[in-house]
Amino acid sequence: MATVEGAAAKENGTRVYSVRKIRQYKSKRILDLIAASVGLVLAAPLAAIIALFIKVSSPGPVLFKQTRIGRGGEKFTFYKFRSMRVGNDDSSHRKYMKFFIEGNEEGLKNFHQRGKKIYKMTCDDRVTMVGRFLRRTSLDELPQLLNVLKGDMSMVGPRPHIPYEVDLYQDWHRRRLQGLPGITGWWQIHGRSRVTFDESVKMDIWYLEHQSVILDIRIMLRTITKAIVGRGAC
Repeated sequence: MATVEGAAAKENGTRVYSVRKIRQYKSKRILDLIAASVGLVLAAPLAAIIALFIKVSSPGPVLFKQTRIGRGGEKFTFYKFRSMRVGNDDSSHRKYMKFFIEGNEEGLKNFHQRGKKIYKMTCDDRVTMVGRFLRRTSLDELPQLLNVLKGDMSMVGPRPHIPYEVDLYQDWHRRRLQGLPGITGWWQIHGRSRVTFDESVKMDIWYLEHQSVILDIRIMLRTITKAIVGRGAC
């Protein structure tokens, strides 16, 4: 009898948990749609100015499109304002990310700006003058609001990585692929380019285990402040 009651209680608990997760997902999706829609409308005049500056400053398209890895390892087309020159060589980035993901501090020394321990390719010579400003203010991320509307991304979640980066993941790193990738996240407001790759993954996993609409709103508000200050960017 006790065994039957225990099994029933466990099944009921699983059902309640599943219902809670579905409600959480729906609430998060509603917040994403509202935030992305409002963001696109408010940012439209600024986006037009940014597009003009990109077009005038260097030859090439205004938008940069790239394949990224989303939830469950699914590939999707990722949008950004173009901040680099067209036709650049990505070998230096591949080398940097290999060192970064593997935690090779010795190899990363050559990529530190003026000896500063920053886990990012700071002031990359492939980046245009306009691109430096866009990256410092995170305005290059605005087109990702389209990714949010499409459902490829969320406003808040782990950042989506390039396939060759994900190929370097350890098994436990892949836990960050359990949720939709985001424009911003817990890692961006608490570490950004100041933490190691393993530390950033642990922050992403923490977020996925504690995510809620209230937490997402807090992160988005903090992100706006971070973007204005430009902390942690080139």
